Amino acid sequence: MKSTPWPRAVVVALAGAAALAVVVLAFLWPSVTSTAHDVPVAVVGENPALTSQLASSFDVTTVPDRAAALDLITAREVYGAVVPGPSPEVLTASANGTVVTQMFDGVAAALNTTASDIVPLAATDARGAGLSAMAFPLVIGGIVGGVIISMLVKGTGRRLLATAVYGVGAGIVVVAITQGWFGILQGAFVPNIAAVALSVLAVSALIVGLTSLIGPAGIGVVAVLMMFIGNQISGAIQPWQFLPEPWGAVGQFFPPGAGATLLRDLSYFPGASTTQPWLVLAAWVAAGAVLMAVGHRKLTVASRSTVRASSETEPERVAL
Repeated sequence: MKSTPWPRAVVVALAGAAALAVVVLAFLWPSVTSTAHDVPVAVVGENPALTSQLASSFDVTTVPDRAAALDLITAREVYGAVVPGPSPEVLTASANGTVVTQMFDGVAAALNTTASDIVPLAATDARGAGLSAMAFPLVIGGIVGGVIISMLVKGTGRRLLATAVYGVGAGIVVVAITQGWFGILQGAFVPNIAAVALSVLAVSALIVGLTSLIGPAGIGVVAVLMMFIGNQISGAIQPWQFLPEPWGAVGQFFPPGAGATLLRDLSYFPGASTTQPWLVLAAWVAAGAVLMAVGHRKLTVASRSTVRASSETEPERVAL
């Protein structure tokens, strides 16, 4: 076996070190650079002094009364509220995550009061660690399913069927474990199964589709896109508002971010609008299906060209 040239060996090693740097940055950058900004909060009544005090870290919405503030919290349009007065009150929802709870505890301390938890986490996931950690396993599950189907299933129709069955099966299994056993997810089983299934399908369908189009390289492209980009800006561990702009908002248009938001809303904020995450996940699944069809068509055209070329040269071989 011929030895690798010395310069090439050095280049390969440096490329590996660069890849490691990218991985380290991808996993540590969101935590190191995250700061509290534009966290939505409601303030009851006109209070310019309080609004100005909160403006550095919060996006303040003024509401007429406490009931209106409660409606916004349960719809997840704001993460908490401040009710000024002789006995000020701070309302929060620990279901938004530990970081948000700590922020509103700090506001309550500054006002010499305590925060009231309007939407608490379930006792089975009291710190929200399980819900925050779910995004990454769903990404891994989507990658695993996509790789298996790409390697072992041939034919566009069969790949579509296998991908759909995998997604539904993953939804049932994951919800059975995380909700039925561990009590991490809350709410109705069927919507949660659908949300998990779409979260997994959004990744696996894209892998199968891109692999159909460009070959095994599609696996690497999707893995990097979802693990090192989408997962890191998903806002699953801390609110997406904490991420540097505009990456927090961008992350909500990737499957990890849309899936994490959807599962949190379905579990604890049934009044929240979930249209965007449903549409985002469905769009990624549709993109994967389209890529499968395009890849199949490309392969069919290439096969016909090969057959035509062979048939055109066949008489010459016979004549010789």
